[in-house]
Amino acid sequence: MHQVTQPAILYFGTPVVLISTVNEDGTANLAPMSSAWWLGQRCVLGLAAVSKTTQNLLRTRECVLNLPSHDMAEQVNRIARTTGSDPVPAGKASRGYRYVGEKFETAGLTAVGSLIVKAPRALECPVQLEAELEEVHPLAENDPVWKGRSLALHVVVRKVHAATEILADGEPDRIDPDKWRPLIMSFQQFYGLTPGRVHGSELAKIPESAYRA
Repeated sequence: MHQVTQPAILYFGTPVVLISTVNEDGTANLAPMSSAWWLGQRCVLGLAAVSKTTQNLLRTRECVLNLPSHDMAEQVNRIARTTGSDPVPAGKASRGYRYVGEKFETAGLTAVGSLIVKAPRALECPVQLEAELEEVHPLAENDPVWKGRSLALHVVVRKVHAATEILADGEPDRIDPDKWRPLIMSFQQFYGLTPGRVHGSELAKIPESAYRA
């Protein structure tokens, strides 16, 4: 049995990403989001046009995508309703956001240097992806209500840092999905993956190396 419904959001479940960028004064910004998807070595980020992260990305054209594990929800929550924008944008203020300049310290995470971008990595995150901005696409251009509010930012991952404990045994260039436990957000709630596979995958018979350009 199905019925027509109109949810306010359609966040059916994606990994949480902590995006680190560099502010105008050289300090670091860190912001949680979950509207991200990957294809090959690229990622598309769905962000509000007025957010500090978006402004920093458009200006510096680089960032780090830090992926927290399922046991890091507390750190993400600490900065969930904070912004690096001062004054706080009206839309965020109405949802209870507050300005915080020291995002890494507030989250309880350690900022460490990256190899090719100026934005720092979050040491405690098992996966850290140094990325550069390649394309920007406005969303909802034909919708008078939503036009100008959101952007799809296409970034290219240039360097991948992964905790040794999530790498496949004997394969340093492959992350083991049985070891990697990302923090998932679905309809504003945190979830983790159920241990073990629910079923074998036909696609898993293709070596990951076959997808290299």
